[in-house]
Amino acid sequence: MGIQHLFEAGGVVMFPLLAFSVFAGALMIERAKFWIQIGKRQNRVVREVFNLYRLDNVISAVDKLQKNVDLPIARIFLAGLQLERPTPEKFRLALKSEAQAEIPTLKRFQAVFDTIIGLAPLLGLLGTILGLIRSFAGLNVGDVGATKTGAVTAGISEALVATATGLIVAIFVLLGASIFRGLYQRQITMIQEYGGQLEILFLDRYEQQHERYEQQEKSYGSR
Repeated sequence: MGIQHLFEAGGVVMFPLLAFSVFAGALMIERAKFWIQIGKRQNRVVREVFNLYRLDNVISAVDKLQKNVDLPIARIFLAGLQLERPTPEKFRLALKSEAQAEIPTLKRFQAVFDTIIGLAPLLGLLGTILGLIRSFAGLNVGDVGATKTGAVTAGISEALVATATGLIVAIFVLLGASIFRGLYQRQITMIQEYGGQLEILFLDRYEQQHERYEQQEKSYGSR
């Protein structure tokens, strides 16, 4: 059965199903590129930033993050490291608020995928019902001949094409959406882990600076 025959058999609902499949495919390609970029660069960037921060080279760490500002984790770290006179509480709140702001970016198009997953089977079912109505419309109660019943049987088999197409589109999108949802959950876990590690490094640096300040105050007071 050719593509043209499939569209004729499925009826008018085949066109929105085609649009759904093309649209979902384009969005899935965009999401795949997004997650591939994160997977390639994120761990390396975070590792280099941590090394610079441990060496008390905050300026270079910030510069490294700014060069990779397209990564969500870089924007989260910058929210804390670019604070003026940060306290531990301000630093933690800055990281937390920016992490919340990044959630829509990480979950982008998820609502669209869920909508297509729900609508595609319903459109397929609608196409099948319309096909059945069309098949039985020309059959009268007394028409039980082989020609009439054969035409109805063929019409029913063709009408089911719409349901099959709707299910195929929904399954295809569901598979991609499930993969992206898993990557989102993994990324949230990594953000929490990396954010906690940065907080620990900040607290160590903050306490060291506070201790040096107190020592300087004591030395000035003894003079």
